[in-house]
Amino acid sequence: MATTNGTEAASKPNVGVFVNPDHKLWIQEASPSADEALSGESLKEGEVMVKIRSTGICGSDIHFWKHGAIGPMIVKDEHILGHESAGEVVAVHPSVTTHKPGDRVAIEPNIICNQCEPCLTGRYNGCLDVKFASTPPYHGLLRRYVPIPSIWAHKIGDMSYENGSLLEPLSVALAGINRAGVALGDPVLVCGAGPIGLISLLCCAAAGAEPLVVTDIDESRLQFAKVLVPRARIYKVVIGKSPEEFGEDIAKLAGGRVKVALECTGVESSVNGAIYSVKFGGKVFIIGVGKNEMTLPFMRLSTEEIDVQFQYRYSNTWPRAIRLLESGVLDLRGLITHRYDIEDAIKAFETASNPRTGAIKVQIQSH
Repeated sequence: MATTNGTEAASKPNVGVFVNPDHKLWIQEASPSADEALSGESLKEGEVMVKIRSTGICGSDIHFWKHGAIGPMIVKDEHILGHESAGEVVAVHPSVTTHKPGDRVAIEPNIICNQCEPCLTGRYNGCLDVKFASTPPYHGLLRRYVPIPSIWAHKIGDMSYENGSLLEPLSVALAGINRAGVALGDPVLVCGAGPIGLISLLCCAAAGAEPLVVTDIDESRLQFAKVLVPRARIYKVVIGKSPEEFGEDIAKLAGGRVKVALECTGVESSVNGAIYSVKFGGKVFIIGVGKNEMTLPFMRLSTEEIDVQFQYRYSNTWPRAIRLLESGVLDLRGLITHRYDIEDAIKAFETASNPRTGAIKVQIQSH
């Protein structure tokens, strides 16, 4: 018999946010049912049942809705979105001794095989058989109740559910900055003032990067970045400028070419601009998701010995992310610009996907 908290007798139904290959977005009841979730009877060994309280909309959710795919990850059937979530444990399997009903948790949205080389060497973001929530064919977390292996339900103490759901995009930024090697006093460029770019900007500021430059095509996002990090130098991208001109402009703004460029857009022109912005022996670290193939300035990379690295998700970042928010070293609350109840999720997605709304991070809440 699973252990439950016994406080959810009149609970609302377990609804989820679905998309299909025809780009339809809708809300309907999802599995498990509320009764099954609260009884805990459907839990497998090692699992806890989480009542999701807050979920952030990620750019990948928009891609799966609007375009039906990201590279080889294709929506082929009815599919539940969402992977930036935090909530409350409402039931635990008898085998679980680490969690109890009432625990606040943030969900690291992957289940790994623990058998392949990436898993066994600690780089489990490269797991050859990973089940990542919201990536087809694996359903996401945008529903009221979700069973989760307890190992991926990170306890967050009295942290707010909103902050808990921000741990996922923070983990993306932390993984990139760690591998990029950003250090105290490094001149750094952040390309893109979307959610990941802004979180990366905050992390670089906390790490002591200086000077710190952020770019975007949208003036309002740049002003948002300036409020978050007042010492950041902002650069509005002019469509049609060559990568060489972009690089010269950044060098003038930063007082010289930068050591590290964190590319958070995945747009080819931005990647190329970043390549022309870094100094000899510098690094362009690409966090953004782009098209399957793009053209890069080979000889610039070669003659300037510029390293190009890429980041795919994260591994072993969540404890660090929790410490950073709990301690106040980072404050990401300002990133949340819109909040909707799960019953209004369609409007939430429309807001998140429309640049005119000024949305940075849209949160969907469940009660």
